[in-house]
Amino acid sequence: MPVWALQDAKAKFSQLVRRAQSEGPQTISVRGEPAVVMLSVETYRRLQPNRRSFVEIVRSGPDTQLDLHREQTTDRDIEW
Repeated sequence: MPVWALQDAKAKFSQLVRRAQSEGPQTISVRGEPAVVMLSVETYRRLQPNRRSFVEIVRSGPDTQLDLHREQTTDRDIEW
């Protein structure tokens, strides 16, 4: 993975972006140490986990009839 010094990355930002899009991730170093990685949006999306909303998860569950009836009484027996 190519490494860019921060000063070079700032001076050649457009080139850095183009290379991230065409060649893959680009590392940017600060004081000689790797600090960040620039990725294309395509690469970033590919690396993201497939997150689904709660509604999507519930809707994708088994197609069964649920008994969601709730007992309406307000009292209950408690053993001491």
